[in-house]
Amino acid sequence: MELLNWLETTMGGEFIFTLLVSMIPIVELRGGIPFGAVTLGLPYPVAFIAAVIGNILPVPFIIIYIRRIFQWLRAHFHKLDGIVDALERKAHLKGKKVNRYKYVGLLLFVAIPLPGTGAWTGALAAAFLDMPLRKAMPSIILGVILAGCIMTGLTHLGINLFTAVMA
Repeated sequence: MELLNWLETTMGGEFIFTLLVSMIPIVELRGGIPFGAVTLGLPYPVAFIAAVIGNILPVPFIIIYIRRIFQWLRAHFHKLDGIVDALERKAHLKGKKVNRYKYVGLLLFVAIPLPGTGAWTGALAAAFLDMPLRKAMPSIILGVILAGCIMTGLTHLGINLFTAVMA
């Protein structure tokens, strides 16, 4: 309970909490920035930095290890074959969109803050398109930063509109 209290009541804890939320697939920084800025009350720049770092941290591991993880899951947990197949299909589908424009496509794909896009899916696509880590990472990092700018702006705008309507 002390850990949760620390995560919710100190700026360092709120930073780490926002970073951790931003590491979660699907949520990523699209949920991390509003969570940090609105729910926890972090200043927008601090929430932005925490969310960007948290969103980027898993990316190199996904690009490097996801194929091996999928192979291991298939070999040891046959009941998960359907989930692994679905994730691979998703990666290949998204990869087709990215492949047309390569690294610029990857950057734009990650930057658009819509469901089914983002750093996790971009990293999956990069892994299945055999993009080298050193070339995929800059595109994903820039995409995450752009998505963070968009989400920070949308969060700030949304809060201001809500406050104005409720006043």
